[in-house]
Amino acid sequence: MRIRTATAALIAALAVALVGCGSDDGKTESAADSSQAQPSTTESTEAAQPGGKSSDIAVGIPAEPTGAERDAVLAAVMDVNAKLVADEDKAIDAARNQCSALDGGASNVDHLAAQRFSYGGVTLTDDDGDHLNIGLRKTLCPEG
Repeated sequence: MRIRTATAALIAALAVALVGCGSDDGKTESAADSSQAQPSTTESTEAAQPGGKSSDIAVGIPAEPTGAERDAVLAAVMDVNAKLVADEDKAIDAARNQCSALDGGASNVDHLAAQRFSYGGVTLTDDDGDHLNIGLRKTLCPEG
């Protein structure tokens, strides 16, 4: 009988503690709800651009290319090493991220490209990275 009473008391204490931890004045939730209820203009633009996310666009990552533009990006990557396009989505993601480095003023972008595209058993050199950057500037992320 003592064990049942002690267990019941413990469960009641935990329930009260959990309810106490979860209470607030409601301002935080209502602010979060209102920000989710009304999408910003950036999010509205995001819906119009397939593959584009407002957070990606904010850091200089271009929208995911489609059609002929996607084919051109994959051809530029394949020109460096055909094994890199075995997973096309991974190659496109790496290219989009590299554009952020190119347009964001990162230093040693050739080395960054070599690192970013070294996957699937392929290890690239900085010269390969330079070649990738030239191809990306001609396709996905032109200077300007």
